Amino acid sequence: MRRGRRTFGLRHRLVAAFSLVALLVSAVFAISTYLLARGYLLAQRERVVQHQSFADAVFVQRRLESAGADVSAVLTAAGTPAGHTIILRWHDQWYASALDQGRDAVPASVQQEIAAGRSVSQRFRSADGPALVVGVPVRTAEAEFYEIAPLTELDGTVRLLSGILLGGALLATAAGAALGVWASRSVVTPLNRVAITAASIAGGDLDRRLAATDDPELATIVGSFNSMVDTLHQRITRDARMAADVSHELRSPLTTLVGSVDLLNARRDELPERSRKALDLVTADLQRFRRLLDDLLELARSDAGLDHRPNTVIDLGGLLRQVLGEAGAGPPAFPDGDDVFVAADKSRLGRLFRNLFDNANTHGNGLTGVTVTRSGDDVLVLVDDSGPGIRPEDRESVFERFATGAAKRGSSSGTGLGLALVAEMAAAHDGAV
Repeated sequence: MRRGRRTFGLRHRLVAAFSLVALLVSAVFAISTYLLARGYLLAQRERVVQHQSFADAVFVQRRLESAGADVSAVLTAAGTPAGHTIILRWHDQWYASALDQGRDAVPASVQQEIAAGRSVSQRFRSADGPALVVGVPVRTAEAEFYEIAPLTELDGTVRLLSGILLGGALLATAAGAALGVWASRSVVTPLNRVAITAASIAGGDLDRRLAATDDPELATIVGSFNSMVDTLHQRITRDARMAADVSHELRSPLTTLVGSVDLLNARRDELPERSRKALDLVTADLQRFRRLLDDLLELARSDAGLDHRPNTVIDLGGLLRQVLGEAGAGPPAFPDGDDVFVAADKSRLGRLFRNLFDNANTHGNGLTGVTVTRSGDDVLVLVDDSGPGIRPEDRESVFERFATGAAKRGSSSGTGLGLALVAEMAAAHDGAV
């Protein structure tokens, strides 16, 4: 992942996708509905006003053609709907049915169209709000007729419609988000179950399986996953059994060889110099072979799942003193106090420390000290040597099985199982190395 870039999970992406689709669909529906409804209402209102304006224009024309017509009385008698205003230009004089209206209330563009002899209707915004003006030239009376109808009520209706559509779009988006949450749970929950089961299996619980499901889409995945785990379990069990059987079968001839070599070592002084050197080589390789078999048996025991959680409380200080005494090293240091008790398998924990001390003496230029401290409920045991240490890139691989580093001059490179056993035993005690 690039630095600074935030990655969203599958659940968030599903919710966002459902919300976005719902928003787009509802927005398209709302906008199209608004435009169609607004256009229809305005066109209908414009037709009604035009029809009324032409009727009023005919009425005013007939009255103006009669002799001695009073223009103000004619405009008042026209009977226009409430809110409508008639403005008349006759003999270069402007008359209006409302006292606050006049020539300035008519847009200049409408006046130009009427002066050219063409009827026209136009929406505009007056001082009182949106309005519609209809202009009709009255040629027989040499007059210009204008009727202004307010659109405030229609504008309020359109605004209400837009608010309803906007609210509907938001509700649809919220519903889409809720549907996305439900769908994401339906999708992610089986994945979480698979992840939890896989983590348990990776942690050593090889008997864990996915529960059966009636979902036809998930049934294939569940069946394939469980079948894969069964196959893996069988293979691990078979390999562990084979390693244990081979190691056990080699113990009998190894015991015979050890007894024979011990007998030869008891009569070492009777052998010539060349034979003594060969006996030393055989003895060293036999000890190495014996350690290898012991390590293989211990690993086979761990792979077979026979490592039970230790529940015996032991004195860690006493165990360390015993193991250090066997290694010929000094006593451990206890900065936080000498009484340290842990829940452990004494024999296996002793072997863990023996492997670490042997590794320090063989590959670390000698063990220099062991320090025991506390950290909350945990106990930390620091094993130090005088070697150059392990390179950072090798600090994970050294705990792999059969991983060996470069041996110092005159030393054996080892079997590559010592530190692997340390890691296995530490994990069996809920610890780490």
